[in-house]
Order: sequence, then structure tokens, then C-alpha cells
Amino acid sequence: MRVNWSYIKLVVLIGFTLFLYAFSSHRNDKRTVEDIVIQFTDESTPFVTRDAVNKLLIQNDASVTGTPKEKLALKEMEARLNAHPIINKADIYVTMSGSVGVTIQQRKPIARLNGKTSFYIDQDGEVMPLSDNFSARVPLVIGVSKEDTKAVFELVSFIVEDEFLKKHIVGIHKEQDGGYELTPRKLGYKIKIGAVESLVEKFSNYKAFYQKAQKDKTLDNYRLINLKYRRQVVCKKV
Repeated sequence: MRVNWSYIKLVVLIGFTLFLYAFSSHRNDKRTVEDIVIQFTDESTPFVTRDAVNKLLIQNDASVTGTPKEKLALKEMEARLNAHPIINKADIYVTMSGSVGVTIQQRKPIARLNGKTSFYIDQDGEVMPLSDNFSARVPLVIGVSKEDTKAVFELVSFIVEDEFLKKHIVGIHKEQDGGYELTPRKLGYKIKIGAVESLVEKFSNYKAFYQKAQKDKTLDNYRLINLKYRRQVVCKKV
């Protein structure tokens, strides 16, 4: 009977490779965590501190550093981070060198609502708590409550998606009649828009007014710009 040495060599090679892989994986799992590397997708808005993230990573009252890699409850740690009211998404992974990597994506506020309680609304229109560590530079909305969040979100979303309005509007006030009044940056007048409807038409009218008044150098002559009426801009002078 002829022995197929090539087949035997292949089997031995595969077996040896599997043994080395298992041995290496076992040794790797026994290694302890040496450090934690925390990264934020946006470092310019530190609503959550690295210390706060570190505290959320602690498991069973024990620090992550010095813990064997095989004993890390990564899913539980990730779940605690994702449950934080300011964190949008967290990813945790372990490197071959023995480090725990954490990538944090924070929620993005688009407006700050000041009423009986103060809070942000984020890019998804959800309520977001304020941070003790950082204040976002977003339009300030006053005279509203959580019940107004939907209307405010529609209005602010329209503003922040328009390059001119995003730089131009710094404040929003809900009036007693339910309409909204806007505060432009570095100008002495207010802008009444009424209900949150027909925004394309209202702001198109305002842009046409602004361009002409800027050209005529008369922007400082006004104290109120009213956009509530269809197809017209009603102005009151100082």
C-alpha cells in the first residue's frame, strides 16, 4: 500500500496551525488590560468627559485596567455607555496589545429650550439633557415647554439646514398667541413668523427683503419684520 505523504503533511500542517492559533488565543485571553483609549468622534463638543466614560466602564467595582481580557463583559460595558442620555452610540473593542478601545459618538443638539426646565433637542428631535461640562452654541428658544418640541424641531431644523439662516438666527421666542418671533444676529429688529408653516415662502420673502435693505444700507432703520402674511413683508421702522 502506497502512503500518500503529501496528504499526511497537509493534515499535520493544518493541525499544527490550529494548535498554534488556539495556544495564541488562550495566551491572549489571559493577558490583562494595560490601558483604556477613549476617542470621541467630535472632540469639539465635550458634553461627556473621559472620566465619566471611565466610571461607566467599571465592572463589579473593579477597574478595567489589570483585568484579564477574558473576563471583560464588553457587551454590558457597551450597554451602560449607550444608556447614557448624552451618548448616541458607543463601540468597545480589545486590541491585541492589551488595550481597551472606546469610540464615543455623542448626540448633537440643534437648539436649547429654556422654560420651567431647560434642555436641548437633538438632531432627531428628541429631548437631550444639558451638560455640566460643555454648553453648545445653538439657537436659544424661550417661552416653550416639552409639548412644543415638535414645532420647535421643525423650525430649528429648517434654520440649521440653511447656511444663511444658520449664521443669522440666534434666538427664538414663542409668543402668547402661539406664534414665533426670531432674533437675528447683531441687528436691532425682531422677525415675526407666526405659526410654524409655509416656512419656505416666509424665509424666501425675508431673504429678498434682507438683500434689498442691505444693499440700501437701511437694515438699522427697522425694529420689526413681520412675515406672517402671505406674499408680503410688513415692516415697522424705528
